[in-house]
Amino acid sequence: MRRPVEGEVHVHYGQIYVESDPDEHVPDLAEAFAGQRAGLCGAATPGFLWLNTGLHTGDVDFTVEVRDQAPPLDPEWEDVVEVSFRPASARSALVQWAGEDSWGLDLEETDHRVRYCARGMDLARETDTRSADEPQLDRYLLQFWPAPPEPDRVLKETSRTAAHWHRYARALPPPPTPAERAEAARRERLARETAEREQQLAHERRQWGGRLPSDALRAVGGNVSGLRDFDPALLHALDAAGPATQRAVARFAARRACETAGLTALDWVAHALTALAQDRPLPPPFDDDARMWRALASDPDVPDRTVGRAVPPERPPYESAGSALMAGPFQSGAPFVVGPAAAFEEPQVPPPSDEDPQKSPPSGDEPQSQPPDFGTASLVVMSTIGRPDPSLRFSQPHMALPAVTAAADPDPLRAALDAVHAAVVTYGEDHPALLAEVWSFCEERPPSPGPRGRW
Repeated sequence: MRRPVEGEVHVHYGQIYVESDPDEHVPDLAEAFAGQRAGLCGAATPGFLWLNTGLHTGDVDFTVEVRDQAPPLDPEWEDVVEVSFRPASARSALVQWAGEDSWGLDLEETDHRVRYCARGMDLARETDTRSADEPQLDRYLLQFWPAPPEPDRVLKETSRTAAHWHRYARALPPPPTPAERAEAARRERLARETAEREQQLAHERRQWGGRLPSDALRAVGGNVSGLRDFDPALLHALDAAGPATQRAVARFAARRACETAGLTALDWVAHALTALAQDRPLPPPFDDDARMWRALASDPDVPDRTVGRAVPPERPPYESAGSALMAGPFQSGAPFVVGPAAAFEEPQVPPPSDEDPQKSPPSGDEPQSQPPDFGTASLVVMSTIGRPDPSLRFSQPHMALPAVTAAADPDPLRAALDAVHAAVVTYGEDHPALLAEVWSFCEERPPSPGPRGRW
């Protein structure tokens, strides 16, 4: 025999637990005792035990014994029950309310019989709370030994407190069968997965201006996300316009970028724009990025023009309707606690009495039967670093040249999107004028009324 727990432990709301898989579902009071005749030790949920005590709050004498076989029943105990229990993992532990403390039990993952013995429950119940300098009121012994599953039993009943909890347990409906549990878990998993997919689609739809992107837009890469911030509807329109229009838009954007940057008077830039118009490969120095930038830096005729940052239109922050951050305990002000302790913000279970426990009035000093719903949706964390600084200035020639190389991309959709994006940053604060011209290439028109790029 070994005793992993011996001495005083703290209880609150008249309860303490044995948990063997903290990652699994934690039952409420009714789930823990469903279908039982014994109301002191709830074992209806696999891998979990709910232990009721007489004392509401304070320290009680508590011993846990792990034995090789069933021990004799000591007559000193006033209330005794037995249940069957199989740990769900090797991490079994005696756990205080709200996870304030725990003691490892090191139980083998096999079937056990559990005997829960109590003494002094009525006196402790009447006293309610015990401070550290007051004498002990109630004592408990929890014993484990290997044994095949059997129905729960009440071996001895003396106190009014135990009688109340026995009546409470017997009035509960039977627990779900393993098949019913598996089906409920399957449905919960499917509902969670469906909700997550719907949330992802809703977020993606919002990013793309209220409609989902085509496979081509999803896969195009490049600066699609940057241009999407300015006018997502334009991306859909360019996608639907076809390769010929996409190529024409790419060439137009490259020329407009170079014109506004004052580069079209330079021979080596003019030759590149001519090559684009004639669908020929870009001539040197545009055939090599490093050579292109050296040419820009070394040409004395490059104009010294700067432009302010192009700022996308503002959008409201994304809020997921299914996010637990938006519709959970953070909104209602419920406490964030772990395990069955989460149930105890609102009283629901009656105190011991001689009446039907199901009809007793609620009391704030007894275990509660329903934890708050924390939801199953994924949590979404959004952050922002503020709007771009409009006072920053950038070299227009440096912004414009990437529009030329982008327009030569073999993929006409990527060529159009990247060239327009480069032209947008080249135009800077005047980018709405450029986008209006690009829209003229597309049969699909932007939504009206209202400025383009908003939704």
